[in-house]
Amino acid sequence: MATATQKITLSSSRDIPFNKLVLSQSNVRRVKAGISVEELAESIARRGLIQSLHVRPELDSEGKETGLFEVPAGGRRYRALELLVKQKRLNKTTPVPCIVSEAGDDILIDEVSLAENIERAPLHPLDQFRAFQVLREKGMSEEEIAAAFFVDAKVVKQRLRLVSVSPALLETYAEDGMTLEQLMAFTISDDQARQEQVWEAIKDGWQKEPYTIRRMLTETTVRASDKRSLFVGIEAYEAAGGYVLRDLFQQDDGGWLQDPVLLDQLAGEKLKAEAETIAAEGWKWIEVAADFPYGHTSGMRRLAGTTIDLTDQERAEREKLRDEFDALEAQYAEADELPDEVDARLGEIEEALEAFETRPMRYDADQMARAGVFVSIRHDGQLAVERGYVRPEDEAAEGPEGDDADGASPEGGEPGGVQRAVITVGGTAAESEEDEDVETIRPLPDRLVSELTAHRTLALRDAVATNPHVAMTALLHRLVTDCFLPHSTRGCLEAHVREVHFPAQADDLGESASAKSIQDRHERWGDHIPADDAALWDWLADQDDDTRMELLAHCVSFGVNALHEKPNPYGGMGVSQHGLDVRLSQADRLAQATGLDMVAVGWRPTVGNYLGRVTKPRIIEAVREGAGERAAQLIDHLKKSDMAKEAERLLAETDWLPEPLRMVDPDAEVDADAGIDAEANDLPEFLAGDGEEDEAAGDEDPQSMVAAE
Repeated sequence: MATATQKITLSSSRDIPFNKLVLSQSNVRRVKAGISVEELAESIARRGLIQSLHVRPELDSEGKETGLFEVPAGGRRYRALELLVKQKRLNKTTPVPCIVSEAGDDILIDEVSLAENIERAPLHPLDQFRAFQVLREKGMSEEEIAAAFFVDAKVVKQRLRLVSVSPALLETYAEDGMTLEQLMAFTISDDQARQEQVWEAIKDGWQKEPYTIRRMLTETTVRASDKRSLFVGIEAYEAAGGYVLRDLFQQDDGGWLQDPVLLDQLAGEKLKAEAETIAAEGWKWIEVAADFPYGHTSGMRRLAGTTIDLTDQERAEREKLRDEFDALEAQYAEADELPDEVDARLGEIEEALEAFETRPMRYDADQMARAGVFVSIRHDGQLAVERGYVRPEDEAAEGPEGDDADGASPEGGEPGGVQRAVITVGGTAAESEEDEDVETIRPLPDRLVSELTAHRTLALRDAVATNPHVAMTALLHRLVTDCFLPHSTRGCLEAHVREVHFPAQADDLGESASAKSIQDRHERWGDHIPADDAALWDWLADQDDDTRMELLAHCVSFGVNALHEKPNPYGGMGVSQHGLDVRLSQADRLAQATGLDMVAVGWRPTVGNYLGRVTKPRIIEAVREGAGERAAQLIDHLKKSDMAKEAERLLAETDWLPEPLRMVDPDAEVDADAGIDAEANDLPEFLAGDGEEDEAAGDEDPQSMVAAE
């Protein structure tokens, strides 16, 4: 005979006056968690009691019911009701819905309290998003939703932002196929097809971090901190129909501009408008670009204008700013760190004082008629205007015929000019991606080595210019070599200094400390040197020896050429391998003589200038040498792009340099070519030689380590 299965019976429910309820000492919740009792009370006042209390009759010492009921499950709701009673918003005899268990139940009252709290499942974020979305569609604002559920409005906005995520990805998240952080990363883009494409690309790999998702979704955009974005302005970009992508979940520095073509168009139009205003000053030509490569003014003469005098009001304002700056510095001289508002104010004062020092120059109309202006964008998004450059082909236009020929002087003698505004976009073609799976360390790409040695050449020029003794030694070395070894290979300096330009250069070369130092020094000398040939001779003759040595060092430095270039094995144009060896050997010696330190002059490895341009084994080798084996092991599993970024961070505070920028140890250096001995060793040892000369010397390219004519 089959045994009947005992059916489960549920506890009955009934309404009990609130003043008949007491909080059980067996209630397990002792620590505050979640929303406060005050917020729960407001929720009950708004919506009523959504969940009943669980109670059990209280027994006296004899086991008889006292008429009261203790609450083991629902303690926070009890306290919220108690608060409403104290606030006179709820009658103390108000019936409260309760589930009543038997007084003699075998289940411990403590177990009931614990089960009620442990077995409760929190709302899934996706369910929360969908619920918020329904409320939003029914007319509630984000702020009203936040107030109704006692959450920050930012949380509501973040959840509602999930509406931009592909439904397929939402389902993946619902099935625990991705984390909430990964899902939120997809909200940075509204392109759901692109979202699904990115997820398909990374879902089976190791690199599924939120920052990887954001990078892949924004790799064709422009940051709001880009100088073009700062120059145009976000409001102007959006007014023209551009869209700015913002990340509600991360600090995004203003977001990402989604339409680079529109941004470049707006930047070009604004630059051209500025150029048209400047053209009215009477210049012959104007070159316009977002940025120009380093050395774009090389070969041109800079006009010596007259600085516009400050008005009395401007002088007073300048002195007032200087006094304020000095007062703030004195006030916080002993402080370890400046308050943010003080630091910001000091920065504002410095900018204002710099504006006084860099005020416009005044030029003669006849000078402007054959000179021009470069208009570009500074790194901080401000307009950069370089006035007063004369091209070599315009130097001859000094007589009436020349003026008439190029149209520099309009009829009537009024100021005017021929504008030639060319809008270009600076930059170089992207290097091809290195094979990420390669295991061996390949040689550095020729272009990268050229860019690195361009940095070194500028730093070496600056070092030579500040060391007249070394500059004089280098010049004498070149002159004595020409006199006694006329068929020797050209080295790093020729008697008639010719500045060598860089066929390959990194974007940050013009902003380097060495470039700025050379430019500043050149402008300082240019302010004093007469333009007339006879006057120049007299001026030079009147200078003391120290001044002449400083000027000599500056001029000699322009002939320094430490560039690496691909040798031409067939002779003719280009440099031979032997000539390149001589050039780099002499450059190393010059670096040792000047004490050149590329770390000290500010070069650091970044994704742009090195780490993103080499293979993964090269990156790991750099981190191993600069930050240690442990650091290298931490990044060896990353994809190349992420590895390069992390390597930049790890190497930021180290003194690590790539091989082309390192100081060569003269004790460890071996002669790579016996033909270099006579030229690379100290003079005058070659005078004791047997006169043998390298037959390949006649094939050398005129562009050598230090170029001259």
